[in-house]
Amino acid sequence: MPETPENDVIDYGNLMHDALRVLIRKVLTDVSERGLPGDHHFFITFDTTHPDVEIADWLQERYPGEMTVVVQHWFDGLEVGDKGFSITLNFGEQPEPLYIPWDALVTFVDPSVEFGLRFESHQDDDDPDPEDEDIPEAPMEEDAESDDTPHEAEVVSLDAFRK
Repeated sequence: MPETPENDVIDYGNLMHDALRVLIRKVLTDVSERGLPGDHHFFITFDTTHPDVEIADWLQERYPGEMTVVVQHWFDGLEVGDKGFSITLNFGEQPEPLYIPWDALVTFVDPSVEFGLRFESHQDDDDPDPEDEDIPEAPMEEDAESDDTPHEAEVVSLDAFRK
């Protein structure tokens, strides 16, 4: 059987990543127009080394690889675009604008409904590291009205689709 050229193969992994970024875009667009409904809030982890990420120098120095932001009680200027989104968040009573491209996303978690996505990087290694399969539990905020039962966010890993 002849070998199939790489451009003759459907890249399901990247297609899934693109579709899930559209889902996140729709969610954030709705939040920008209507605010966060109910108890929804987001933990968004992104790659701070991505060339199109725009964050303050002191944040870049403090988070030289990845950074997780929480979109919950206070945020401002959430604008959603084709290539990414911008938002102003409060860091120790200091508002800071951020721009995060879609393809810099690493995880998106909404622990209020136990939903999460993890975007695997497509590195040149053919054998994925088994430790990459361990997805860290998203931090949960304590709430005076919540029960004491810890909840884990369900994270969908797309690593299985990686070539």
